[in-house]
Amino acid sequence: MGQKMKITGWVAAGAFAGVLTTVSLQTVARGSLAPLPLEELQQLAAVFGMVKSDYVEPVDEKKLISDAISGMVAGLDPHSQYFDKKSFKEFREGTTGRFVGVGIEISQEDGLIKVVSPIEGSPAFRAGLKPNDLITKIDDTAVRGLSLNEAVKRMRGEANTKVLLTIFRKDENRTFPVTITREEIRTQSVRGKVMEPGYAWIRLSQFQERTVDDFVKKVEEIYKQDPNLKGLVLDLRNDPGGLLDAAVAISAAFLPENVTVVSTDGQLAESKSIYKAAPEFYQRRAGSDPLRNLPAALKTVPLVVLVNEGSASASEIVAGALQDHKRATIMGSQTFGKGSVQTVRPLGPDTGLKITTARYYTPSGTSIQAKGIVPNVLVDESAEGSPFAALRMREADLEKHLASGQGPESKDPEREKARDEARKRLEEEAKKPPQDRKVPEFGATDDFALAQAVKSLKGQPVLVSKTQVIVDNKEEKKDN
Repeated sequence: MGQKMKITGWVAAGAFAGVLTTVSLQTVARGSLAPLPLEELQQLAAVFGMVKSDYVEPVDEKKLISDAISGMVAGLDPHSQYFDKKSFKEFREGTTGRFVGVGIEISQEDGLIKVVSPIEGSPAFRAGLKPNDLITKIDDTAVRGLSLNEAVKRMRGEANTKVLLTIFRKDENRTFPVTITREEIRTQSVRGKVMEPGYAWIRLSQFQERTVDDFVKKVEEIYKQDPNLKGLVLDLRNDPGGLLDAAVAISAAFLPENVTVVSTDGQLAESKSIYKAAPEFYQRRAGSDPLRNLPAALKTVPLVVLVNEGSASASEIVAGALQDHKRATIMGSQTFGKGSVQTVRPLGPDTGLKITTARYYTPSGTSIQAKGIVPNVLVDESAEGSPFAALRMREADLEKHLASGQGPESKDPEREKARDEARKRLEEEAKKPPQDRKVPEFGATDDFALAQAVKSLKGQPVLVSKTQVIVDNKEEKKDN
């Protein structure tokens, strides 16, 4: 593997808005730099001087430099980023799964912020907020018109400070204020349950520092409840990714020891690595294997992995590894296609640079970048299909996205046609009453895709999608 890399990562706030996360590798900087383009650097210095002296108003020198760095990095690809003091703090909060706020998972509905679920034990939970409550104001600011990220930022703040939320509870047809004191929140990235005798469901919403430990606890809990499990569904739908070591560990929980989980390749020697299903590739503390207490049956229990267009990065690593090793049946929709690796390097005590340094490959050597994982069985969101899936952004839709490195990309006219049809359906859907537009919650009794996964585990017929379009599905391999 060469020099062992310390693994870190980013999970963005506002994951319910579809903000992407990245797989990140912390490496040492290059020992030497290529010759600098002095003429261009002189031009940069000249522009800086002109702006400083000639602009109509005085400018902040530090902001000018910060904006120049941000522009340079943003021009590379959608995932490279310069972190100023504030964004670097948010980045580090995201990887730990800890932040200061009120403790609710949220989404948008009709321009307002909807409570998906209060986090158990959080200030919002204790204040009595319920799923489907609508937040209409945050302090004195009306929510309508705010983006999900803007709403998140307004609800977060310093510990022990207060925020006033105005709540509209639809089922009671009343509006009321709730004052909540912010405190440190630990997000829960693992959920699960025994759905019926012999069959269980485990959902990973992100890959954070605590995900592996929480996964182990949930598996132990499930096997204690039902020691004779006949089948398990691993739900990675809308999981935007996170920490690479967590993805390797979750894969290793189901795979034979020492098989390849994922490989990376880039310019730096440290970026050319192979990660295997062994403790040294995912443990955070020397000599401590977080998977040591897992039941041995987990290695052989029949497994279905659910994915969709929102499954990205680390979740694609898990799906790709389990698919290539024929350990699981992958079901759902083609995944996002986030197959690049970002290195995060501190530039000082409170600023940093996240830069794309490699592509990652499944065990068979296939690049997922701008392609994604194609499920073994294509399954829709509902019995009526996935009418709006074509509208969801994928890696290949992002401006300046990195190519796969395994052949040219092609625009699929069928996908564009599907998008036009989905837009028309969305317009019609928007005319319906809100209660008729509700999307079933993952893991609920009316979760259609989950029901198909359980049928597959039982050997029963599955209602396969007849409408999904596969994007750029080429069986190309990397030379190893």
